[in-house]
Amino acid sequence: MIRTNRRKLALTSAVLAVAAMTASSLPAQAASDPGLTSTTIKLGITVPLTGIASPGYNKIPGAMKAYFDYVNANGGVNGRKITLVVKDDQYIPTTAVAKANELILKDKVFALVGTLGTASTKAISASTQLAKRGIPSLFVNTGFSGFADKKAYPTTFSILPSYQMEAKIMGKFLKDKYADKKLALIYQDDDFGRDALAGFKQAGITFGTYIPYASGSQSLPATGAGWISKLKASGAEVTVLFGVSSASTAALANAYAAQFKTQWVLGSVGGDATTIAATNKAYVPLLFGAKGFSFAPAPTDATDEYIKLFQSIYATAQPTQTFDNNVVAGMSNAFVAVQALQAAGSSLTRAGLIKAIESKGASFANPFLTPLGYSATSHVGATGYWIGTYDQTGALKPDGGKYTVYTTDSGNGPVVESTYKRPAMPAKGLPN
Repeated sequence: MIRTNRRKLALTSAVLAVAAMTASSLPAQAASDPGLTSTTIKLGITVPLTGIASPGYNKIPGAMKAYFDYVNANGGVNGRKITLVVKDDQYIPTTAVAKANELILKDKVFALVGTLGTASTKAISASTQLAKRGIPSLFVNTGFSGFADKKAYPTTFSILPSYQMEAKIMGKFLKDKYADKKLALIYQDDDFGRDALAGFKQAGITFGTYIPYASGSQSLPATGAGWISKLKASGAEVTVLFGVSSASTAALANAYAAQFKTQWVLGSVGGDATTIAATNKAYVPLLFGAKGFSFAPAPTDATDEYIKLFQSIYATAQPTQTFDNNVVAGMSNAFVAVQALQAAGSSLTRAGLIKAIESKGASFANPFLTPLGYSATSHVGATGYWIGTYDQTGALKPDGGKYTVYTTDSGNGPVVESTYKRPAMPAKGLPN
């Protein structure tokens, strides 16, 4: 019996040894979540490549891909290389839903990244059941405050400061600089504008004139003439425009035509010179002297280490394209996504990625000049803005020649001047 047991033990040991050698000779197995293999990660984005919102925004996926390709050429993320599948949603929510379903069901992406627009992002979340399926929607390009709510959007993460934050910071600026002036507000009458109204209310700002306009309106140039008539009648000395760049174009062009002068204060969405130039390059100088808001370093800031890196990468990938805010936005999206994937580790899963952002996201290296607000209870991204003035080329330059950043929340918290120091950029801007 002893000899028999020894023979069984020897046979078992031999089988285990062979199995171990066989396993060691096989490649690592792909994770069970869609969009992953042992060597690749597939991400997807819906974005307006064509249509009314495409100028400027259509550069975002190319900028993202340029950074992903740079990372891939330098070893990838935990041994995996990233592919990005891009779908044109034309800035139409129903189209965005259809394209997101293609990404999820046909292309089988691991996660969505950089979805653009409040209405489209809300529609995608509801119609594709992102939360129920556990599909991460990373770093959406909209400042709608609702996306920071983990309970309502458990798999969605913002990257922009909320529009409420922006309006609160803008409100402090108005109080500090224009307390004795007649104020007017032009705003987009949807979630975008309603977030702004809430922020101005929290800041204690009341406007003498309120001018709402319909979201997605194709008649803004004609409508803009009516805006200027109302502003003239009200005697508005300072006019805040919290809307898209097409609205800014309509307002600035009609004000110029009517020889109406007011101090323009433009929200971060509405002051994009690339988008304005797509309508008419002659309109870009009309930005001169307007106030603007941003949370990323200026694309013209050659002293910033992230801007220098992004300029170099983009010049190689897209040598005929102009480097602008949209490129900075796309590359920043990709940079933070890579940090998140790296933090999730080599045993990558959708649930693990979400947990990594919630537990480590506030400390991710990133290009922004404000803190990130990710935590176990919050999916908010950047948390503040710096204030600048547009020059004659349409470039936003920080007032006083330096970035003075203000931070706040989407509630009743105060607006404070930030002492935040951005984490140092990883060597060569690569995951470590």
